Amino acid sequence: MRTFTGVLSLAAVAILAGCESSEPAQPASSDDANIQTQAAPEAADPESPNVTNASYVLDHTLDDIDGNPTDLASFKGDVLLIVNVASRCGFTSQYAQLQELFEEHNDAGFQVLGFPANEFMGQEPGTNEEIKLFCTTNYNVTFPMFSKIVVKGSGTHPLYADLAAQPDPIGGEPGWNFTKFLVNRDGEVVARFGSRTSPTDPELVARLTSLLDAPRPGAS
Repeated sequence: MRTFTGVLSLAAVAILAGCESSEPAQPASSDDANIQTQAAPEAADPESPNVTNASYVLDHTLDDIDGNPTDLASFKGDVLLIVNVASRCGFTSQYAQLQELFEEHNDAGFQVLGFPANEFMGQEPGTNEEIKLFCTTNYNVTFPMFSKIVVKGSGTHPLYADLAAQPDPIGGEPGWNFTKFLVNRDGEVVARFGSRTSPTDPELVARLTSLLDAPRPGAS
């Protein structure tokens, strides 16, 4: 299990404890106002120029929150929940539910991958060090967190460009912070959940547990 910890100073804690602001909780896009999108089609048109290989998620390498390169292929065989996160969003409290979900299912091969991003009303302005401190101090986050990236618009990271390029209803840029992509053990995105869907929503949890019931690739 990958974890991260931080050395906390009382002064830093006092400053960052109030980071969650009163920014509007409403997503700017109707995409993520939905409770849940449907699962991706079982088979996409292989001739479409926007469709990459099915396990494209695992083809990327990104820096973790401490700046260490992390090959997502190291998560092969795990069920993943990819989430673009922010510290000053009306949905920031979902960090607590993400951590709860991670702790409950990690032993079964589940990982939450958090990707801080600042594209929605500047709600993640902090440095990687500040983000790490905020998450560990306020939400005791131990699931894998990554360095801040761009998830929409100019400079979008290739991972999120690939996510956006997928067919509906999986594809498209995130509509707001805390958009969630559920990835099966083969590295295929199979469902997308909007910001208003709690990580502990029964439909999301049911889909997650069904994926965890599947054997790891190559298992006898």
